[in-house]
Amino acid sequence: MKTNAKLKRRQFLKSAAATTATISIVPSRVIAGTGHIPPSDQVNVANIGCGTQGLREMGSMLSNERIRVTAVCDVNKYTTNYIDWSPYGIRDNIRKVLGDDSWGDGVTGIPGGRDVGQQYVERYYSKNTTSGKYQGCASYEDYRELLVKESDIDVVKIMTPDHTHAPITIAAMEQGKAVLTHKPIANRLAEGRATINKAKETGVVTHLLAWSNRPEYKLVLSWIQDGVIGELKEIHNWSYRPVWEQWTKRPADTPPIPEGFNWQLWLGPVPDLPYHPHYTHNVFRGWYDFGGGSIADMGHYSLFPLFEAFGIDRPPVSARAFGTTTREAVDNVYKWVKNDVAFPQSCLIRLKFPQQKNLPAFDLLWYDGGMKPFPPEELETDGRDTPNEGMMFVGDKGKILAGFRGENPEIIPQSKMKSHGAESIDSSTVQRFRDENWLNSVVDNKQSPGSFIRAETVTETINLAAIALRAGKTVHYSSEKMKITNDEAANKYLSREYRPGWEIH
Repeated sequence: MKTNAKLKRRQFLKSAAATTATISIVPSRVIAGTGHIPPSDQVNVANIGCGTQGLREMGSMLSNERIRVTAVCDVNKYTTNYIDWSPYGIRDNIRKVLGDDSWGDGVTGIPGGRDVGQQYVERYYSKNTTSGKYQGCASYEDYRELLVKESDIDVVKIMTPDHTHAPITIAAMEQGKAVLTHKPIANRLAEGRATINKAKETGVVTHLLAWSNRPEYKLVLSWIQDGVIGELKEIHNWSYRPVWEQWTKRPADTPPIPEGFNWQLWLGPVPDLPYHPHYTHNVFRGWYDFGGGSIADMGHYSLFPLFEAFGIDRPPVSARAFGTTTREAVDNVYKWVKNDVAFPQSCLIRLKFPQQKNLPAFDLLWYDGGMKPFPPEELETDGRDTPNEGMMFVGDKGKILAGFRGENPEIIPQSKMKSHGAESIDSSTVQRFRDENWLNSVVDNKQSPGSFIRAETVTETINLAAIALRAGKTVHYSSEKMKITNDEAANKYLSREYRPGWEIH
């Protein structure tokens, strides 16, 4: 791994402490007597993407003394037209972190963009200066310029729409930077493969932010291995998402591009399209061009830790998908709308997995948009219905029900759970986002538990699901060849048509 002098210094200090037991290295913050970690011992982070999620997660980095946010980047300078889950959630979170209940007063709408990100960082760090001022956070419109000019960056955190994850990540790794990215690693199967291969090639520390440690899955696996449900046949996973607005065809109107918004940079690798707000901010993930649908939005949280715990490292060999259809009136006659631009409002996807090291061949079934399994006999025995979100493990002799991410697993019906004498795990102690996991990995120069390399199978699984939706038929997949073997035309969905200069091979 390429490392800068600062990280090399950290490695030297760590090695010296480990090999010289008689020497005690006192932390520099104790010597200085300030109670703060000096900049030379902090991990420098560049935050790319200052929309709602980027700003939502920035507070935990700012309040962590081991981290220094030194640069922000966003193709949007500043607007107040962002979409979020509440009108004041972002504002109130920033107020709490800054300790300033007046932040955002007079702002109508939900603000975001690189100006907000830069102000947020500098306002926070100014609290710890004697002058009450701080101007140490650089701001960029183009991530490529940031990577050239900010040579002292240790980590690049990517919080942009899905379609730009791969190009930014690959560019950062080529500069020897550690990389954190929001899910997915890429919204094309071939781009995911290229990104993961680049991680292997460079050896830089990588971390997929959807990673979490879910001990419940190990408990479920132990039950399966004990024969509680017989031989595993199916794993069902369902989410009520999407919770964002979706469309069935491209918008016909062409509103003006907001001032300060670089639309061409936002498109990135995607060929030119007229600007429209229906593509941007919170709703991008519903489009095949820009997002990965509900399975990419939520499936990483449930499936990544599941695959880790169960040792699922062989990707699916086939996939079949069904989605909701749409009709519209044309000359007073309703006609079916062929939709190859956006994910459906709801869908059912079946992925067939080959035999794994610890598991027989099984089917994984994904549901979203209100679709879910009918309640099995075991639930009806207890007078219960299928929950709105959840996971179910089906064997030839029984079933296990759990929450969406495996929370509170139980053998059903309840009489079987009682007779088994098994205890569930308290899910309230599990944290989904933990800066310390990737931070320790960066400082120790070792791969994180959420490494891209470990996410290879889940990345192919989720992107194959999108291919099956677009193909409209069962697709047979060879991971070794990275090819759909029964439908040559479907192979176009593994990649995309690229804007010149943005190609990923």
